[in-house]
Amino acid sequence: MAGVSTAAPPRRLLLGPGPSNVHPRVRRALAQPMLGHLDPVFLSVLDGVQAGLRRLFGTQNRMTLPLSGTGSAGMEACLVNLLEPGDPVVIGVAGVFGERMCEVARRAGARLTRVDAEPGTILEGDAMAEAIACTRPRLVAFVHAETSTGVAQPVEAIARAARDAGALVVLDCVTSLGGLAVELDAWGIDAAYSATQKCLSCPPGLSPASFSEAAVARVRARRVPVQSWYLDIHLLGGYFGSERVYHHTAPISMILGLAEALAMIEEEGMQARIERHHGAGEALVEGLHGLGFRPLVEARHRLPMLTSLRVPARFAPGEEAGLRRRLLDRYGIEVGGGLGRLAGQIWRIGLMGENARLTSVESLLSALRRELA
Repeated sequence: MAGVSTAAPPRRLLLGPGPSNVHPRVRRALAQPMLGHLDPVFLSVLDGVQAGLRRLFGTQNRMTLPLSGTGSAGMEACLVNLLEPGDPVVIGVAGVFGERMCEVARRAGARLTRVDAEPGTILEGDAMAEAIACTRPRLVAFVHAETSTGVAQPVEAIARAARDAGALVVLDCVTSLGGLAVELDAWGIDAAYSATQKCLSCPPGLSPASFSEAAVARVRARRVPVQSWYLDIHLLGGYFGSERVYHHTAPISMILGLAEALAMIEEEGMQARIERHHGAGEALVEGLHGLGFRPLVEARHRLPMLTSLRVPARFAPGEEAGLRRRLLDRYGIEVGGGLGRLAGQIWRIGLMGENARLTSVESLLSALRRELA
């Protein structure tokens, strides 16, 4: 019987909303020999990963861990652990991922109050504060870096209003972690989650997450068990805490890759990394301006690592999708289209982690100039 050959995918410059390209050092780490998930050598690596994630999240939370799953698993873990049936929750919706939070909360049986913003704009702190004051929720949730629109959401005013009302706060950091400053303790955030495939420049498959002592206490005091056995942080704490009690088989290779990615972030320094993302994002906006692309988001609220741009008015319906396909087929460059209400109207261009470099910007601009000529 003939063997099945290993797939050999083409090389791509991944300038969409994720995943991003992976550094050779991380790829080498992923290829290291397999260890057992209770091997002392692996547990030492896991300790280092958890400590590195605490530094990156800006927190002392003991319950900080690389969840086995993508960013959506992190979202679900935060919400299903902290919500019980009938609990009031306020969720800010400024794009597709705020919508997804709402759906998870509904499935958890929560009583949802949503505060909406127009795509491409921030959640206004006053509107969120009013909803919080009227609802007195047990939980407030919103997105720090909305991947569907490219908006950087101010955090502190909303978090303060939630704390004043006695609510816990959940923050989506999927696109921001590793590219923008994240300060969970200073901001007063009780639970946060991210993903490895964006600014951390790892393959998808892990969701770094962090839970405050107040959040852990809320889970211990639940009236009913967490609806997800797999994502129950009380159970997960047995393995990711000091006891290291078996819960599930951790994805060894992915955690080895994340350990290397975190080491590279610390070598570069977070401030230098933030400046690198900002510089690349500004160069992209400037370069595309001459080709007729205009930013969806005003400068002060624009994400540096995920830029949403209105496609030129001269494009016929469907033409932008054809151009994106030619960039992929002819030049190996991936860029993203709009989601939801913005489908066909914007491009989402990611300059995340390893791709937040002027060489990435110049590669895209060169290919676009050739195609548009």
